[in-house]
Amino acid sequence: MTGSAMTDAARPALLLTGSVMEEVVERQLSGRFTLVPLEALNDSNAGAVEAIATRGKVKVDDALMARLPNLKIVGNFGVGYDTVDAAAAAKRGVIVTNTPDVLNEEVADLTLGLLLATVRQIPQGDRFVRSGQWTKGAFPLGPTLRDRTVGILGMGRIGKAIAKRLEAFSVPVVYHSRRPQADVAYRHYPDLVEMARAVDVLVAILPGGPATRHIINAEVLAALGANGILINVARGTVVDEAALLSALKSGTILAAGLDVFEDEPNVPEAFFALDNVVLLPHVGSATHFTRAAMGQLVVDNILSFFDGKGPLTPVAETPWPRG
Repeated sequence: MTGSAMTDAARPALLLTGSVMEEVVERQLSGRFTLVPLEALNDSNAGAVEAIATRGKVKVDDALMARLPNLKIVGNFGVGYDTVDAAAAAKRGVIVTNTPDVLNEEVADLTLGLLLATVRQIPQGDRFVRSGQWTKGAFPLGPTLRDRTVGILGMGRIGKAIAKRLEAFSVPVVYHSRRPQADVAYRHYPDLVEMARAVDVLVAILPGGPATRHIINAEVLAALGANGILINVARGTVVDEAALLSALKSGTILAAGLDVFEDEPNVPEAFFALDNVVLLPHVGSATHFTRAAMGQLVVDNILSFFDGKGPLTPVAETPWPRG
């Protein structure tokens, strides 16, 4: 990590809660701010910190913000910002920004790839060939996407991008969210269990946090049914992992494709023994192209704010102009 724990009195300090796209964020901001790694934060430099760049692995909570009396903005690397206490930031007059839109297409692409891998058993087929089993007989017939309806849990920017791709596959789409979307023609289900009962694939793409914790529970999985497939590209916390493991083992649902987990990178080992689950290491936006765009938006938010133009993508809890 670049930067120094010592602060220059002539310029503000920026706190880094971890390595935040060094080639983009740290390189561009080091000329404007003194960069302070979190492990170097102390009483002598805390007062100089006016901005935070965070990647979400370390919580930016009220306790941390309380140590920074001159904090003005938190730039979150990622569209999800559940590790930032935005409500506490709002009370302190601190702006929080995230990186929406620039990762929509990448995550939507990965979602379709994960869905196809899960439905068509692509990883299992790969293992079948590598282990030499093909010489002993054909790979067994498997499920299809052709006879399925997909229910999207969360119809935000990424949810809409996923739905658009599903349309190209001629797959019926419905969705559940807190309220119907005015610009969406798909059927809206006000009740998640009712939607789960009506679909064959449930795709989770909604924010994490206390309000959505374990929203996909044993009841939802039972409603999804024995032919059902769960795809989670949201946050690991939205799924009750114990209930999911039980459902996969018992045949309550057919399969699952997971890019996220409750305690990353600590994935429950019970998943490893199951052949009806595809596991990815949280790579929804993990390409050089998209991560660079996300890092640039972190930079642009912080610089625009300190240039007096206001943040570009403030989160809902800390709107701009301040109301």
